[in-house]
Formats: sequence, structure tokens, C-alpha cells
Amino acid sequence: MSRIPHVFGGAAVAAVLAAVAGVAAVSTAGPAAAATCGALFDDFSYASSSDPALAQRNWTVRTNAGGPGVPGASWPASNVSFPTVDGQKVLQLSAATDGTAGGTSHAEMFHQRKFFEGTYAARVKFADAPVSGSDGDHLVETFFTITPLDRPMDPNYGEIDFEYLPNGGWGEQGPIFYQTTWETYQNEPWVADNTHTSQRASFAGWHDLQFTVSGGRVKYFVDGVQVADHGDRYYPETPMSINFNLWFIDLAAHTGGRSVYQQHVDYLLFAENETLTPAQVAARVSGYRTAGTTHTDTVGGGSGCPTTPPTTPPTTPPTTPPTTPPTQQPVNCAGAPAWNWGTVYLEGQRVRHPNRQGRLHLWQANWWTQGSEPGWTAQWRDLGPC
Repeated sequence: MSRIPHVFGGAAVAAVLAAVAGVAAVSTAGPAAAATCGALFDDFSYASSSDPALAQRNWTVRTNAGGPGVPGASWPASNVSFPTVDGQKVLQLSAATDGTAGGTSHAEMFHQRKFFEGTYAARVKFADAPVSGSDGDHLVETFFTITPLDRPMDPNYGEIDFEYLPNGGWGEQGPIFYQTTWETYQNEPWVADNTHTSQRASFAGWHDLQFTVSGGRVKYFVDGVQVADHGDRYYPETPMSINFNLWFIDLAAHTGGRSVYQQHVDYLLFAENETLTPAQVAARVSGYRTAGTTHTDTVGGGSGCPTTPPTTPPTTPPTTPPTTPPTQQPVNCAGAPAWNWGTVYLEGQRVRHPNRQGRLHLWQANWWTQGSEPGWTAQWRDLGPC
């Protein structure tokens, strides 16, 4: 059993979260909006980690060594399976340790890197105790998105995390649930540029996890309650992959024998360019299941979100457009320095830099930024030609 005696059910957790966040739980009543954008829905109806449908649908079951977690631990495909749990086919991640690096194994499955703004949601079952063996190990149960780190302190790196530590770790003694949004980091020496929110309570059992990426803000929800609102320089800049993994932070808390832990995922939903409420997510998932849909993926199809045309034509015909576009008037660039890749810019600071057509423009930083080139990223607002 867990060394933490208090375990909350879903309703009690929602109450705890509402108290922590200072907001009321979001109602689950009301219909979902019509799906007008690309979407990924997966019910995890696969036979095994070697099911060819996984690769066909752009899932990867990790098998390569490396971080995070215990150095020297393995990531075998056999630690990923698809049993029926609580009456539903699920993704099951297993991790085991006997207290040695060679006897430690982790699990991970991830989707291709093509997800950016929209709504991410999954129903996840966390565990406080192992299915076998002694309890107390420092492990991490996750649902997250990530962009590869191409170089230390890469400004285009991004990561949005749900991380549950049932037995503590990273200096914590008891269960803690983190929501962390990253700008960037470097490994040696360790430098982390992120912001996080946390709840110190047990989250054993099923939970509806959701975050929305829209309008410069990343908002996290647990069981219909908003628990975090991050943004500014931590807002992602580039497409990310969707990941689930289960791994041990260290072996310091292992007490002997072999311990096996499991995490389960009921479904995954991503709604491209849509900011859904938790109630709309629930209705969308219910709609897929009612229709018998176990998988669909139309993300990145290029159609975007079509607008609804007017039902009747306008009574007045549109005016004839000018034969040449109006000329944008130059702005005063005096005193604005040239943009420099290594300089840190704060919100409101201005620089001179060519636009995509090579003409010198004046740019203003929307928030803290470094290494993000004006004209190519959301960190900068174009004030006009010099």
C-alpha cells in the first residue's frame, strides 16, 4: 500500500482542486460544439505493442536507452500493452525495478510531432501503490507534449507536462501533482526555465486531464477544474509530440525485491485550433464512442477551421477592390537596435530586422524572448517598414 494514507475519489479531488485554484468546477452540462477543425481521437483498441496499426497511425513505442530517469534502465516494448481495465480497452504503461539499474525498466509511447494550438485531453488512471512488490519508489506518471531540444537553452524548445509523483521525489516527501510549462533548459550544468503549479494530495484513480493552448496562454484542467494558467515566455513556439511515459526518478527509496507499477490511459483527444471546455471534451468523446469510432486523425490536413458562409447574399454588392494594394507608411526606426540572436528582449522592447521579403521593419517584443527571429515567431509584432 502507499505510504500516504489519504486517497481521494474523483469528486473529493475536484473539491480539493477547486479550493487550491480558487475557482469553481466547470459544469459538464450542455452540448459540445460541432467539430470544425482537425482532430485526433484514439481509444487505444490495439492488440499489443507490435500491432502494425500503431505505426500506421504514427505512434512510436519507445525501445531506445537514455533519459529521463535511472541511468542504464531499459525501455522495452513489452512494458506497453493494451488490456481491458474497468470495462474499457486502455493503454497500459508498466515500470519495474529491483533496486539496480540493470533491473529497472521504464515505458513510453508517443505520437508524431505535429500538435500545436488547440485542446489536449486524456483520461488517465494514476496509481499510488505497485501492483506487486514493496511500495515507496520515486516514480513519475505522465501525460505531456514536447519539442526536441536541438541545443542547450534552445528558444524553440517547448514542453507542457502533467507529472504525478505518488511517493514524492525531487525533494518532495509525499504525493504531488505538477503542471509544468517550459521555455527551455540545458542539461550540463542544469538550468531550467519553466513555471509550474502543484497540488499536494493523492491522485490515485481515474482523472480527466486537459490543457488548452491558445492566445498566448496554457490552461490546465483536472476533473473539470482549472488548476493552472501559464503563458508569456513559456507559451510554446513550435509543434510538439504527444507523450505518455512512466519512469523512476532514482533508486534511493527502493526497499528490496522487485516492484511493478502501472499507469493506464483510457483515451486521447486533440482538437486542433479549438479551445474546448471540459464539458465539450466529454461530449466530443461520447460522440466518437457512440458512433463506434475508435480512431480518427485529421490533424494538419490543411483545411483549417472553415467559417460558416452567410445564409443570404449581401444586399449591397461589395466595392471594387483597388488595383494595387495601399502602401504601408514607414515608421520611425531611429534608436531601435538591430535584432541580435543572443540578446534577451523584454515585453515592449523594439528592434530593427528585415521581414520575410528582406525589407527592414520595426518589431516589438510581445513578451520575454531570446533567439526567436522577428517575422517568423509569435514573440514579435510587426510595427511596419522603416
